[in-house]
Amino acid sequence: MPNEGSYEAALRRSNQIQADLADGKTEAYTMLTGDRPTGRLHMGHYFGTLIERVRLQNMGVKSNVIIADYQVITDRDNTEHIQDNVYNMVMDYLACGIDPAKTMIFTHSAVPAANQLMLPFLSLVSEAELERNPTVKAEQEASGHALTGLLLTYPVHQACDILFCKGNIVPVGRDQLPHIEVTSKIARRFNDRYHCNVFPEVSGLLTSTPLLPGLDGRKMSKSYGNAISLCMTAEETAKLIKKSKTDSDRNITFDPENRPGVSALLTTAGICTGRDPKEIAEEIGMGGGGALKRYVTEAVNGYFAPIREKRREYEQDLDYIKDVLHDGNRRANEVAQATLAEVQEAMGMVY
Repeated sequence: MPNEGSYEAALRRSNQIQADLADGKTEAYTMLTGDRPTGRLHMGHYFGTLIERVRLQNMGVKSNVIIADYQVITDRDNTEHIQDNVYNMVMDYLACGIDPAKTMIFTHSAVPAANQLMLPFLSLVSEAELERNPTVKAEQEASGHALTGLLLTYPVHQACDILFCKGNIVPVGRDQLPHIEVTSKIARRFNDRYHCNVFPEVSGLLTSTPLLPGLDGRKMSKSYGNAISLCMTAEETAKLIKKSKTDSDRNITFDPENRPGVSALLTTAGICTGRDPKEIAEEIGMGGGGALKRYVTEAVNGYFAPIREKRREYEQDLDYIKDVLHDGNRRANEVAQATLAEVQEAMGMVY
């Protein structure tokens, strides 16, 4: 974790950017964010990041979304189902309001010039800097794998993603600030070493969205079976909520520490209705788990009905999904090749 001083500085910078955006100063900012295509996107992704991406896009911020397919193999042994995952991710993006006319959607593996930045960037960081990155440590512990070269250099690869398109804001949670610090170091060190101004200063745009727990109170994750995916039908959603564990106390109260299952359901209902979970708990009162689950099901299905309707349309038109990706990849390649040309000129490597 960054120390409090660096967090405070990051927060001040983030607040200044938000103020600039609110004042309509969007032309100064280019946003890059993305996801690993390891499965279906769920409600946690939607409320945690997708809403913010759509907001920034619609404000007029130059927006880029990377589907980080190469990063799947940082902690997995194969790329099974990756093509299906990528296409479904694009469907989720579009259904949630990401507009390919305003946002460049592309994949890692389709943009060789962006990945080629890894070589000069790796020369700008030390082994010690990479090994002490807390996200790398956490990912390694979670995966149970030996530390691979790709996982060790994950923050540098992320720097390539951000800097190839001259990204200068990245929506992040506090735990991801170390990645932004690595990217900023690489940008500064490249500019200093080669006496140029190729790369911008990069800032984290700190998101204030509360963490949406899974249906059992743990972190929302497909592997836990506690996540409501965006692609689920209303019936599948109802079935998953019905199966979720509550407890034997019939009186519904909001108490995350002592009643994680009940409180997770109340949090889910609250975020979908814009209501305070405590208020919902008081309303249900002695209705018990059954009444709570019915309320949550209606709240979730009501909120996501229009998104799911759009998604069903995209599911019927895979050719359009492929076209969106091909166009995004084409545009990303143009941007990456232009940036790589600047890098090679700064390094004196134009022959």
